[in-house]
Amino acid sequence: MPAAAPPPLLAVFDLAFSRDETPIFGPLSLHVGAGEALLVQGDNGAGKTTLLRVLAGLLRPDSGTVMLAGQPAHPTLRAQQIAYLGHLPGLKADLSALHNLQYLCGLHGRRARLQIDTALALVGLTGFEDAPLRTLSAGQKKRLGLARLWLSPAPLWLLDEPYANLDLEGIQLVNRMVQAHLEAGGAAMITTHGAYAAPPVRTRLLVLKRPDA
Repeated sequence: MPAAAPPPLLAVFDLAFSRDETPIFGPLSLHVGAGEALLVQGDNGAGKTTLLRVLAGLLRPDSGTVMLAGQPAHPTLRAQQIAYLGHLPGLKADLSALHNLQYLCGLHGRRARLQIDTALALVGLTGFEDAPLRTLSAGQKKRLGLARLWLSPAPLWLLDEPYANLDLEGIQLVNRMVQAHLEAGGAAMITTHGAYAAPPVRTRLLVLKRPDA
């Protein structure tokens, strides 16, 4: 008998969320397998950010099921399986770039055989190791968030507008990172307004519409 195919890294069934009794999205079903990217597009207010926050466990859905690698999602499993990059950097303003990454690696773990200085070099922040976060530009903060993402051992990336505050070189950096992550067996779910997320990988598109559209 052939071996059964592994479950998708993310599977969602009939997921719905509302705020103050106003529907934001859903019911929604989707899946994202290893080696695959799912682009989430839609107008402002269509629920792109809210969807990622629900999947990351930061918001509680009204209904539906979230499965991670074939298991029902719970906080410990989310911490192991998901790396979330949101609009805010999720970093401490008074810590240096290096100390921020050391703290987060201690909290969430670090990808095997990957060093912090290597991640800083990858995102173009060599020489900024000792710079406090509050002194960095918006683009540099985004790059530090990308370094944190690269260091994470989590197989599923949830990226909310990862191209924001980045120049063309930074956009290409994100695409290279996504490509390498997928080639290593990871998966990514990416919200975007544009068409920048076009690495040569398996990609599907999910378009969310405003409830009143």
